[in-house]
Amino acid sequence: MRPLVVAATAAEAAYVPEGLPTVVTGIGKVEAAAVTALAITEHRPDVVLNVGTAGALRTGLSGLFLPSLAINHDLDAPSIRALGGQAIDEVAIADGDGSVLATGDRFVSDAAVRDVLAQRAGLVDMEGFAVARVAAAMGVPVRLVKVVSDTADESALDWPQVVDSCARRLGEWLAQSL
Repeated sequence: MRPLVVAATAAEAAYVPEGLPTVVTGIGKVEAAAVTALAITEHRPDVVLNVGTAGALRTGLSGLFLPSLAINHDLDAPSIRALGGQAIDEVAIADGDGSVLATGDRFVSDAAVRDVLAQRAGLVDMEGFAVARVAAAMGVPVRLVKVVSDTADESALDWPQVVDSCARRLGEWLAQSL
């Protein structure tokens, strides 16, 4: 198997086992999509593994998740479709754990925003949907691996202090799973 590990930040990729091809995309959907597409073209992987942190949108969610569905939460898909356009705003992911990840370019650190998103998903990040969409478009299986770093409220601003422990957990998952 030829995996490609994709992370938004170097901090999230800090404990990727040595020897695994890894790319750091930068933060947000555009950066994630552009860098992932280039990396798939260059590395020709059998699977893309998007590792990173996520905010919990619901009380009690913690630990590591393998989402089964990624949604693009800040795309106005209904309006685009009403205008006759195509709007892909969901990507199903095989072999997930049933969780739903909402991806958007907004850093969610507001409880009111969190509560609205919680109606559609349990987790939130800024890259997962983009990585999954690019991989699907390029015919490469994808797995999203997300560790909860905060509760998508003011605690999200503590991300720099918790990212190392989250990255260790991601590295452990990779070492055990590959």
